[in-house]
Amino acid sequence: MKRNLNKNSCLTSNRWKKSLFVFAVLCVGGSGVKTLAAGRIGASQDLMLMNDTTKMVTGVPLKPEDISPLLVGENIPVLKLLKSSGESFDLNKSVAGKPTILVFYRGGWCPYCSKQLSGLQEVDQDLTKMGYQIIAISTDSPENLTKTMVKQKLSYTLLSDAELNAARKFGIAFKGPRSYDSFLRESSGGKNVNKLLPVPSVFILNNKGTILFEYINPDITERLSASLLKAAAAALRKQI
Repeated sequence: MKRNLNKNSCLTSNRWKKSLFVFAVLCVGGSGVKTLAAGRIGASQDLMLMNDTTKMVTGVPLKPEDISPLLVGENIPVLKLLKSSGESFDLNKSVAGKPTILVFYRGGWCPYCSKQLSGLQEVDQDLTKMGYQIIAISTDSPENLTKTMVKQKLSYTLLSDAELNAARKFGIAFKGPRSYDSFLRESSGGKNVNKLLPVPSVFILNNKGTILFEYINPDITERLSASLLKAAAAALRKQI
């Protein structure tokens, strides 16, 4: 499926446009949400992209910049995940009940993810007043989700995608670096046998499960700020 940026997409990749490395920056102003894009490309990179030689393993790309995610306008897949308590959680049923800020993060062991989760907690009440709920998904086992919730005093829902089924279906899974092999298996409770990771992502969904906005960035140090997420959510209220 061909995937293109649109006005509510904010992502960095080299796969969605074969002749251009695209960096899209979200802007929120009086007219709502829009994106500005700037590009750069080198000769060797251009040749690589023209040949479309993305390397895959276990059905996912080896590099985070080669993912092919669901984009704005598409519906989320049918998914059941585990809560921190170990209970089954029907994601689609929950989304049908309330518009959702859906966040994919790597795990509680990731300092950039921890900072992002804390930022989400700071705006949780504001987003709730707008009619949203926050759901955050990671590779962590239910037990490790509990540790994260207690340590960071989180009030929103954390879900375990230890086998990366959700990340695969969203098109954001890739093969983690070899240096991560030991603790990816351990932090997932032994379920992440292929040692995969999700590219950190944020999706805003309506109650039909349609993606209205997204931010996807293979650079793990760059996350959508809580204030910018709040602004995007406010701009989209009329669409939910």
